[in-house]
Amino acid sequence: MRKKSILSLMVATFLLVWILFSSVNITESFSASIKTLSVGVAKINITPSTPIPMSGYGGRKGNFKGVHDDLFARVIAFDDGKNKAVIIAAELIGFSNSFWEEFTKRIEKETGIKKEYVLLSAVHTHGGPTTRVYSKDESSDVLAYVNEIQEKLVGAVKEAADNMKRSSIGAGKGECRMNINRRAPNGKGGISLGRNPYGPVDHEVGVVRIDDEYGNPNIIFINWPCHGVVMGPRNYLITGDWPGAAAGYVEREFGNDVIAPLSIGASGDINPIYGPHIDFVDVNSYAYGIDAIACDLGDEVIKVAKNIKTFSYGSISVSQRIITLPRKERKETRFQQPDYKPGSGLEVRLSALKVGNIIFTGVNGEVFNQISVKLRNQSPYNYTFMLTLCNGSCGYLVSDASIPKGGYEVRSTRAKSGAEKAIIENLLDMINKL
Repeated sequence: MRKKSILSLMVATFLLVWILFSSVNITESFSASIKTLSVGVAKINITPSTPIPMSGYGGRKGNFKGVHDDLFARVIAFDDGKNKAVIIAAELIGFSNSFWEEFTKRIEKETGIKKEYVLLSAVHTHGGPTTRVYSKDESSDVLAYVNEIQEKLVGAVKEAADNMKRSSIGAGKGECRMNINRRAPNGKGGISLGRNPYGPVDHEVGVVRIDDEYGNPNIIFINWPCHGVVMGPRNYLITGDWPGAAAGYVEREFGNDVIAPLSIGASGDINPIYGPHIDFVDVNSYAYGIDAIACDLGDEVIKVAKNIKTFSYGSISVSQRIITLPRKERKETRFQQPDYKPGSGLEVRLSALKVGNIIFTGVNGEVFNQISVKLRNQSPYNYTFMLTLCNGSCGYLVSDASIPKGGYEVRSTRAKSGAEKAIIENLLDMINKL
């Protein structure tokens, strides 16, 4: 009996040791497969110091006459231990394809971040300076400013990448109804720019919160679809319009050096409920519209952000592709980008960046909101956000349903029908392969 007891004890001891060592190996293997996130952030002033022409309205002549509010670019850099990615949100009208190519080459050379891992987006403010997206302005002052932007953005990316720290990330959604469909019936059987309460409009607010290693909010990323046109074509003061005001509002309300990069969603057919003010008189006449939207959107962002649960792990993966759409014949209008290249089709650059369980998609055009909503509804990820005017510029990308109705955007787009299906199908394929 005693021998059996000793033998049983030996067997039990062996099994216990085996289980303990196996558990350690399983834990080590599991831990090795979990990727922790490091995140860095930077914010830089990109307000031009020398008066140059403004962008957004072809009828506006001459240089800007003053600064209502400074323009900023905000950068988020991500690292999962293997891959690095960066999101840039700049308070400008947009970036040309050639600018994006030059910029990403420098980023890869100076930081090691590959161009596929870069999302360079503009908030599309119509109160900002020209960036040579819609004109070939060759003046020395304009060229100097465009070069200055690139230098500052490269510096900001390097700053963010050099200061990454262990972080946690999470996302949430809210709603802001300060935007409206701008394609209104004109009483003559057509469509004009106006306010259409019956038209499709996306009110969803996307929020991503990133905490530092101590659990304190460090970055609040905002995504909401709306043109930056409150101040209108007669305004000659530099302004980030509602995007700049909203980002600043969230930063001030949160305090503690929180930085709030803001990107516009699919807003090709969406305007703010205030503006554009074609009867602009002075800054005091209509600037309240900027602040009204900033406060309403900002309060919703803050409410959503405070209820987000963040996670300190998650891998980074990307996909980027260029699709070619059937193209209309070129017309000599101001809507054609200066780096337009003749060919059989319109090239559209699509991007998809996955950070943890959050998807950031990018399209280098002004996308109609129905396209983004359909993509979001079909995405396998609950948090799927679209950044437009991202990684270059290809003009308006309209929904199929809008084409028979005509209107400003339909006349301006360089793509024939089919853009909606192509964008959604390709982005879904890219997302599913991440």
